[in-house]
Amino acid sequence: MVVKPAAPDVVRKPVVLALSRSGEPTAHRVARLLDAQVHGRAGRVAQADAFFPNALEHARDLFAAGVPVIGVCASGILIRAVAPLLADKRTEPPVLSVSDDGAVVVPLLGGHRGANRLAADIAEGLQAVAAVTTAGDVALGVALDAPPAGWRLVNPQHAKEAMALLLSGGGVQLVGPDATGAAWLHHLPKGDGLRITCTVHPVPDLGPDHIQFAPQKYALGVGCARNCPADEMAALVADGLAEANIIPAALHSVSTLTLKADEPAIHALAQRFGVPLRVFEAQTLEAETPRLMTPSDVVFAEVGTHGVAEAAALAQADEAVLALPKRKSANATCALAVADQPLIGLKGRARGRLSVVGIGPGQATWRTPEVSKLVADADELVGYGLYIDLLGPLAAGKTRSDFPLGGEEDRCRYALEQAAKGLNVALVCSGDAGIYAMGALVFELLDRGPDQMGVSDAARRVEVVCSPGVSALQGAAARAGAPLGHDFCAISLSDLLTPRADIIKRLKAAAEGDFVIAFYNPVSKRRRTLLAEARDILLAHRPADTPVMLASSLGRPEESVRYRRLDELDVDEVDMLTVVLVGSSHSRLAALGDGHRMYTPRGYARKIDGDLAG
Repeated sequence: MVVKPAAPDVVRKPVVLALSRSGEPTAHRVARLLDAQVHGRAGRVAQADAFFPNALEHARDLFAAGVPVIGVCASGILIRAVAPLLADKRTEPPVLSVSDDGAVVVPLLGGHRGANRLAADIAEGLQAVAAVTTAGDVALGVALDAPPAGWRLVNPQHAKEAMALLLSGGGVQLVGPDATGAAWLHHLPKGDGLRITCTVHPVPDLGPDHIQFAPQKYALGVGCARNCPADEMAALVADGLAEANIIPAALHSVSTLTLKADEPAIHALAQRFGVPLRVFEAQTLEAETPRLMTPSDVVFAEVGTHGVAEAAALAQADEAVLALPKRKSANATCALAVADQPLIGLKGRARGRLSVVGIGPGQATWRTPEVSKLVADADELVGYGLYIDLLGPLAAGKTRSDFPLGGEEDRCRYALEQAAKGLNVALVCSGDAGIYAMGALVFELLDRGPDQMGVSDAARRVEVVCSPGVSALQGAAARAGAPLGHDFCAISLSDLLTPRADIIKRLKAAAEGDFVIAFYNPVSKRRRTLLAEARDILLAHRPADTPVMLASSLGRPEESVRYRRLDELDVDEVDMLTVVLVGSSHSRLAALGDGHRMYTPRGYARKIDGDLAG
């Protein structure tokens, strides 16, 4: 499943890095100013919310997760840390350095994505100098492509050329019915070099010398029948905006009833406009009934409120009035409410998201950037305590709910129900979440009926995102060499959830098929016999010297990798943290210059022989 971008209302808090005892006091001062956490270098910093062993790796991990980084350290350290990841300045998070004494603040990256504002706030709080080098901020104290909250640049593709005109000294013509409210532009020099129009209405002839800012004063409310076509809703809203003579950039949000939180057409609409989607309970919308222009007893009987589109629009904006009463198509409704000033905050709640993530064997370098971003975005982490611990500083400060081994169904149900409250929840699994982990159980709970110990209707409406991780069999294979070079399978030897007879049947089939086999859950304190049975079944179909790899605690300091012959596989050498890879009859254990490597030939030698013969 492809991870969707973070919702527009997601704002990640920065993390302050303290690398030395001399900079530690400054780091804590900066953290207090921003209500942020301090992550400290282990062994060099006395107090911190979390500790890390390697500054470059930790800064890189935070940056990859989209977390703003403020390092109380030399700028060069942060530059070396994030340089390999630099790709798109429009999406990269802010990176700032602060001198140990707190005298200088340097925004290194993301000047127009919050770094310059952060630098100014920190400098003001520390009585320091903000070493801002962005041309517009230095010369004129403004960045056209980064308007304040509540405003949107309508033609951002022209921002660079417009900024060049502004810096050339031509001055600005500031016009439009909303120009008086654009206070951050009032100090610009007057002239005829650049025309800036501030309005919610369409403006012709926009270009490098003419840009438009729209105040986001309009709240869009929508409703629809189940599985309304996205094109139908988009067309209805487009017609409504045209009727009201309002451009999409003036929209602050899309709002609806909680019962509609999982409607694809509504989500597509919010993504199209690049604004947050918020949902309201029926009783909240019902409170707006006195202000509705088209209340309906039929709608009330169906969903518990006399209106959805109009009520949702009004509920989002304090002291707003309806700018466009309800408009409807065969399957959708929409309405617009307008406020006197740009809307800044958000009312209602988000849909709720459950991210089912696999963190790999545990080490940060084997965790994908996508998983790190989902964890960084999460309001709450749910999982087996050891797995959450393996996230290290990335989990610091997060609300976490630890569940023991054996509490898997309770764990998944809790995560879904928390997401149903509008929270962004990450269900943390080791390896890959879809391989012998919680992914399947999440969807099983969602698929169960109300009388089958499933989950609430609200939980069924949350967004579920699955993100892959490095599985144990992949990690073990990489350490070995290439034992999965040809056909392979994975078999769990735990009979807690799988009948023993089924496991034996699969073992025999895999043995006869001559697959390379990865054994998961090979033994436990009470399960000691199935691995030995598996060994004996395999010995009936492949040589006694078939290579076997035992990989324990992969990716952790106590990692152990060793090789055995199949006929010498000893159950007592295996525990629950061990992955057992058994080669096929073609697998080889080669003594190479850097030690033994296990591989399974794909058959290229036969192909070459055939080519030569031909």
